[in-house]
Amino acid sequence: MKILLLYPEFPDTFWSFKHALKFIRKRASTPPLGLLTVAAMLPSHWEKRLVDLNVRKLNDKDLAWADYAFVSAMVVQRESTRQVITRCKAAGLKVVAGGPLFSAEYIQFENVDHFILNEAEVTLPPFLRDLEQGRARRDYTSNEFPDIRQTPAPLWELADLKHYATMSVQYSRGCPFDCEFCNITALFGHRPRVKTAGQIIRELDGLYQLGWRESVFFVDDNLMGNKRHLKEKLLPALIEWRKGIAGMPFNTEISINLADDEKLMNLMAQAGFTTVFIGVETPDEDSLAECNKTQNRHRDLVADVKRIQRAGLQVQGGFIIGFDSDTPSIFQRQIDFIQKSGIVTAMVGLLQAPIGTRLYERLKREKRLVGAFSGDNVDGATNIIPKMSLETLQKGYRAVVGYLYAPKNYYARVKTFLKEYKPPKITIPFDFQYVGAFFRSIVQLGIVGKERLQYWNLFLWTLFRRPRLFPLAISFAIYGYHFRLVCDRHIL
Repeated sequence: MKILLLYPEFPDTFWSFKHALKFIRKRASTPPLGLLTVAAMLPSHWEKRLVDLNVRKLNDKDLAWADYAFVSAMVVQRESTRQVITRCKAAGLKVVAGGPLFSAEYIQFENVDHFILNEAEVTLPPFLRDLEQGRARRDYTSNEFPDIRQTPAPLWELADLKHYATMSVQYSRGCPFDCEFCNITALFGHRPRVKTAGQIIRELDGLYQLGWRESVFFVDDNLMGNKRHLKEKLLPALIEWRKGIAGMPFNTEISINLADDEKLMNLMAQAGFTTVFIGVETPDEDSLAECNKTQNRHRDLVADVKRIQRAGLQVQGGFIIGFDSDTPSIFQRQIDFIQKSGIVTAMVGLLQAPIGTRLYERLKREKRLVGAFSGDNVDGATNIIPKMSLETLQKGYRAVVGYLYAPKNYYARVKTFLKEYKPPKITIPFDFQYVGAFFRSIVQLGIVGKERLQYWNLFLWTLFRRPRLFPLAISFAIYGYHFRLVCDRHIL
């Protein structure tokens, strides 16, 4: 059996980093972790070929070679996914589909032959048995949450790693919190399930042996969902593993209550974590209560962010505008909070209601749903009828994003961060790609770009005040270029 593993193209979004990747001559941020893991679950004697459309084109020879096409996608890849499936069917190829897009919207894809929904550890094996016996059904679903200690390591050898900026591993699934707008608990449950420390070490060893030395993203939606296991098992194992290891800094997603545990922050920094994404959402207490973001309430959120930064962890933040409790004052409050906190990478989006969330069900009852969930966090779209007038909401949102990513304000935020950040001690191997990126930044940002004044100001300030952080400052300048292009083209 010949299996074509297809990953549709991402549009130009905040997290695609398409414009930033050009500086280091990479084609995509990360390879498709889900597809590579599914590949490891397929019979070992089957032939497998990965085509990531973010890296290369799907050609007719690929389609002629395969017996089946396995397609996985997220909601934001919806348009490309339809095109991919249409090409497969036109070539007479049977399509097997799974992943978040199909788990939420499989009814919209009539030309898919088989759906492997929910978690593949449960739904893929019965499909494979039925396929072997010639009686495969169309839909395979389950409410069971599998033990991911049995999940195999991804087949990294199927991906051409040189085209990617970051690799991904998954340590846990599930989240103990119950935010109204989030579909993670609907997909993976409230009880976090974790892999063993040994599994993670083997996955990292596999990447290291393939020559990988760049960053690794722990894709967990909340790394500290099972805090005890994280502190007592995984982090000590990572600290031991890192001895003698060059490079491979880690980043992940986590909740703001990380700021309450100084020991945990120190362990993460020792283990090699340099960046955490946190769903801050809003500085408004009423809106936090409305969406049941209990872990963020009754806090000095700016102080929490700075405490994490001083522990050696850069904080990236997610923010939402458009809660029922929001008034027009929220626009300036969000700006003030983000600028003061020094959160350089601030993802600000309008409230949307993904299928499967409590928010979706509430707004459905209130007849306040309109259109489809876009899956793009910063496109200025919403699929709900807000309490605030839609015109006021969208105008205020554009004002927030326009302010945050205007060069003067963005570079000021970079400085705010760099003044307090305590960088971890991780040896990054020398790589000519970053030398090239540096000189490209001088041309694109320091000579051609409209941010050239701010670029050179940051360049000289960092060089003389925080020289150790100079590479990070240049990276931020490049990220800012990407963020501004995305905002200018799709929002403003």
